[in-house]
Amino acid sequence: MEIGLERDAFLYVGDVDGGRAEVGSLKSRSAELCAERTGAGKQVRSIEELVRTGQELLIQVTKDPLPDKGARVTTQLSLPGRLLVLLPRSPVCGVSRRITDPQERERLLGLLQELVPAPGGAIVRTAGVGKGSEALRRDLGHLRGVWQRVQRIADGAAAPVLLHRELDLELRAVRDVFDDSLEAIRVSGAGVHRRIDAYLAELDPGLRQRLRPYDEELELFERYGVEREIEAALRRKVWLKSGGYIVVSPTEALVAIDVNTGRFIGAQSLEETVVQTNLEAAREIVRQIRLRNLGGIVVIDFIDMADPEHRRRVFETLERELERDRARNQVLGISDFGLVEITRKRSRPSLERLLTQACPCCQGRGRVKAPTTLCLDVRREALRNRARFEGRPLRLRVHPQLARAFEEQLLGEVEEALRTTIRIEVDPQLHLEDFEIREA
Repeated sequence: MEIGLERDAFLYVGDVDGGRAEVGSLKSRSAELCAERTGAGKQVRSIEELVRTGQELLIQVTKDPLPDKGARVTTQLSLPGRLLVLLPRSPVCGVSRRITDPQERERLLGLLQELVPAPGGAIVRTAGVGKGSEALRRDLGHLRGVWQRVQRIADGAAAPVLLHRELDLELRAVRDVFDDSLEAIRVSGAGVHRRIDAYLAELDPGLRQRLRPYDEELELFERYGVEREIEAALRRKVWLKSGGYIVVSPTEALVAIDVNTGRFIGAQSLEETVVQTNLEAAREIVRQIRLRNLGGIVVIDFIDMADPEHRRRVFETLERELERDRARNQVLGISDFGLVEITRKRSRPSLERLLTQACPCCQGRGRVKAPTTLCLDVRREALRNRARFEGRPLRLRVHPQLARAFEEQLLGEVEEALRTTIRIEVDPQLHLEDFEIREA
C-alpha cells in the first residue's frame, strides 16, 4: 500500500481490523495479552473482503523498511507509554506476559478495568509492576491526549501523510529504560536535559531528582566507554574475559555465532574448560544480540559437551539471559552437537546496517563505516583535542565522500564548538575511513 515512501508498505490480512472472525475471551475487556496472540478459534478472511483499492486507512508502521523490503504496517493501532500501551481501537485490557506473579497480574488488571473507558483498551507494561492507580491514570491521560491529537490531524489531512511520529531516541530511552532500578541518568546538553525533565514532570515526577546534567570536559560517550563498545559491536570477533571468544557472522538468511576456547586453557579437565567457556559465551552472546539488534534466525554453535548435564546448564543460562531481552524471542533446545536456534523479532535494522555500508572497494563483499558514522568520528577526534585546536585555523584531509557528508552535517557545529574555521581538503587516494586533522 502507498504510504509516501520509496517502497510500498505491506499490510498483512491478519493486521487489518476485522481480519479474523474472533471468538472467545478476546472480546472481553479482561482478556490477557497472550490471548491476543493465539490463533485458536479465528477464521482468516481474504484481504479483498477487508480493503478496497483507493481506500484511505489509518495505519501504524510495525517494522521499518529494510533494503529489500517495504515497511510492515497494521490498522490495529497501539500507543506505548511508560507504564501502559493504549489500544484505542481494541476492547482488550490486559497485562504483559512478562509479569508472572498471579496476584500482581490480578491487581493490575483490576485497576486497568476501572481506569480505561470503553470501547478502547490498554496493556500494562512490565514497568507498571507495583504502580498504583494514580501513576497508571497519569500515563493513560498522556496517551489519550496523543490519540486525540492524531485524530484531529487525521480529520483534516489527505493520504498519504504522517500523523504521528514515535518519540526521538532520548525520550524513548527514558520511557523504556529509566525506572526505579537505575541510580541516575546523565544527560549531555542543556536542551536535551530540559526536554527530558519536562517529559518526566508530566509522566513520572518522582524520577526527576535522578536526572543529572553532564558538563565534564571529556565527551559523555568517551567518559563511560560507549564508543569502545560500539566499535567492538562492529567487529566479527568478540573476546571473552576468560580468553575464549565468539565470532558473529550475519548472512542474508540468518546470523551464525560460533564459540571458541581461544587462549583459555583452564585449570581442570578439558570438559570443564569447555563448559566454563560456553557459560561465559552464553551471557555475552545475548548481550551482543541486544547490542547489535540482531533479528530473525540466530544459530549458536557452542563447543561440543559430552555431559548432558553440562548442556542443560548452558541452555538454562542462555534462557535466563534472554528473559531480559525486550524483543520477543523463542529459543529451541540445545542439540547433542551444541547447536541452539533462536528466533528474535526484527522491527528495525541491525546496528551493522545502521552504522556501516557495503565497501566500495571490494564490490560489497565487506563493509565499511557509513559517512554519517565517520562524521561523528571526525567530530569526536576534533573535540578530544580541544585544548590544542581551539581558536586556531584547522585543515581536515578526508576522502571526497566523507568531505561532502561532514560539510553538510557537522562542519558548522564543530567550528562553533572550537571557535575556529576548518578548511576541508579532499584526497581521493585516502581510504574512506582515514582522515587527518591538523593546524592550518
